[in-house]
Amino acid sequence: MSKAFLIVESPTKARTIKRYLGKTYDVDATMGHIKDLPKSSLGVDAENGFKADYKVKADKKDVVKRLKKIAASASTVYLAPDPDREGEAIAWHVAEELKKTNIPMKRVVFHEITKKAILEALKHPTEINKALYDAQMARRSMDRIVGYTMSPLLWKNVRRGLSGGRVQSIALRLICMRQDEIDAFDAEEYWTIDTILATSKKEEISARVIIPKKIPDKDAAAGIVDTIQKAPEITIKKITKKTRNRHPLPPFITSTLQQSASSRLNFSAKKTMRVAQQLYEGLAIGGNEVSGLITYMRTDSPVLSSEAINQARTFIPKELGKAYLNDKPRQFKAKKSAQEAHEAIRPTSIENTPDTLKKYLNKDQLALYGLIWKRFVASQMKSALFDQTSLDIAASDVSLRANGSIMRFDGFLKVYDLKEEKDSLLPVDIKEKDILGLTEITPKQHFTQPPPRFTEASLIKELEDKGIGRPSTYAPTISTIQEREYVRMETRAFIPTELGRDVNMLLVQNYPNILDFGFTARMEDMLDSIEEGAVQYGSAMETFYNTYSKEHDQAKKNMENLKTKERPSGIKCDKCGADMLIKLGRNGHFLGCANYPECSNTMDFTRDEKGTILVTKRPEPEQTDVKCDKCGADMVIKHGKYGPFFACSRYPECKNTRPLEADKPTDIKCDKCGANMVIKHGRYGAFLGCSRYPECKNIKPLPMGLKCPIPGCKGEITQQRSRKGKTYYKCSQKDCPFISWTRPVEKKCPECGVDFLIEKDNQLICPNPECSHEEDKG
Repeated sequence: MSKAFLIVESPTKARTIKRYLGKTYDVDATMGHIKDLPKSSLGVDAENGFKADYKVKADKKDVVKRLKKIAASASTVYLAPDPDREGEAIAWHVAEELKKTNIPMKRVVFHEITKKAILEALKHPTEINKALYDAQMARRSMDRIVGYTMSPLLWKNVRRGLSGGRVQSIALRLICMRQDEIDAFDAEEYWTIDTILATSKKEEISARVIIPKKIPDKDAAAGIVDTIQKAPEITIKKITKKTRNRHPLPPFITSTLQQSASSRLNFSAKKTMRVAQQLYEGLAIGGNEVSGLITYMRTDSPVLSSEAINQARTFIPKELGKAYLNDKPRQFKAKKSAQEAHEAIRPTSIENTPDTLKKYLNKDQLALYGLIWKRFVASQMKSALFDQTSLDIAASDVSLRANGSIMRFDGFLKVYDLKEEKDSLLPVDIKEKDILGLTEITPKQHFTQPPPRFTEASLIKELEDKGIGRPSTYAPTISTIQEREYVRMETRAFIPTELGRDVNMLLVQNYPNILDFGFTARMEDMLDSIEEGAVQYGSAMETFYNTYSKEHDQAKKNMENLKTKERPSGIKCDKCGADMLIKLGRNGHFLGCANYPECSNTMDFTRDEKGTILVTKRPEPEQTDVKCDKCGADMVIKHGKYGPFFACSRYPECKNTRPLEADKPTDIKCDKCGANMVIKHGRYGAFLGCSRYPECKNIKPLPMGLKCPIPGCKGEITQQRSRKGKTYYKCSQKDCPFISWTRPVEKKCPECGVDFLIEKDNQLICPNPECSHEEDKG
């Protein structure tokens, strides 16, 4: 008897669902997208209705072959990737590849990986949503056009390996604009005056001067202090009492989850989404039971289903008390651009409390799950109730104010604590016209502060507020601008690098509309309109392309070449006294003497909070007895971006350099001439080179003795270095997709036996895409 065949995009999800469906279904995974635009060409035909030339990815050919084989004998194929644009694109591409099997294909959608949700979805299959697919294709096409045409201009005019993009360039612009505000900020002096006053019963009251509103300097502060001290009496003129409600926040959507996880758990957006994916796809929570613990985590809708609300309204009075249940269900409205079919991020079962799951989840999973669970429960609880009292106090013509707040009912704060809510008590029996005594007075100098730099949380909020990007884009956008070295993180805040400033300047100058917040937000709205069926794919692409192509044509003519541009730095050369200029070299920005080549002095530099250039001292060259093999002069040890090296002391007349470490012999044979290979050291790190150099110039990456974790691959892991100097680890097989930017940890995976694990966000992750093992870093 033929089985039904259900296809998802994740191996972990496939294993979870297979447990629910049993032997009557085959379940398999695409492991992400099976098709993409070709790497070797633009892949979007602007002359032919913006047709997107999707091809099966090289590393997915075996996956597609396997899916076809299973589908050929299936009774029905159910396409069940994630319920969003990306998932719809995966479903569409799988359907294109399987259509020759002539097997009936249906789309099924579920927002949580639980047995009930899966079985219910299979009862109500639908067709693939072409409008949703077109919206994803439009985003991919826009991003491809920008990336494949803007990036080469940056390569030409700045350096290789850079990229421009619709959303990433806007994020970089926001960070640079904030830095410009900080650089231009002039601090202004102001003073505050705080007092401690005493009632007739010696009870203390803290009050601050509120009139005059502005106290500009020390003399003004001294005058006010004198007035208060000499006042005939200090009197309570007015007492204001009111009740304030503090309402619970909506349950999480993607952006608010990322923001809260950043501020409360110190998670990056990327880590938040990775851990949330694990909670969504399913974890073992007792015996062999595997269940998805949260609903789909890429959503911009805070809406809750009636079933979820009923769960909460049953749980709250039973576990927390009737007094904590809100009088009526709370429902939260989605923004206009939100996908209404989606629900807020919430636990799949409210009975899975953080305490009951403590022994099944790792530290990060438990922390994030607890945040999601508490926010959901709190959303259906009563508001917190505070009594607020303010005292207006007079001392001659100076006015002071004291504020007090008392929590009368904690409400939702019992579950979801807000740190800023604290009691500040005032004496209970005070009344108007009471006379107070002055116990203490403290004038204090302050200076206005510049606007804060963006953190991950505040940058995501700013992008969301401006209507730029969508739930699936925030984490990769932030990762990209860091990987391209456009920004660096310092005390959890983004600071643009010199490279980031330059790239932003060029893009803003040459692409004013594409880098305009309003234009980018309108393009996001247009993608939403495609999804809703109100706008056609071709029409939206034409609107975007007409604007972009005009600006790009001008940029090709007018973009300034920063490789040849030198800018003053305000720093003097410590060897000849000439000006040092900011120059752009292969390895980034540096300070070079204006008298070059007569003076070849160079310096590294950074900038302080105000953007002022600070010189970073390099170690002085170390004298050695090693002779230069080109001119016979002594070699010195210098320190460069990639570590110490030998350099001729007669530089720049002789520019000979060589590695500090001698070549090390190995037993590995050269595959061109048969001689032994030796370990050499170059600009990009260690590598294998033929011992018969220069007769044989064969080189190979340095193997690490670790087998590739991709199933079926016979390669081994090699250490390599990018043109930008970053070390990475790649499979020796050219067509293998495995790559890691963190060094493999030689520890076997206890689940699948792979030779090593990869460190990510203080976790050790199995690199095998078919294995979900993860453990805390020891």
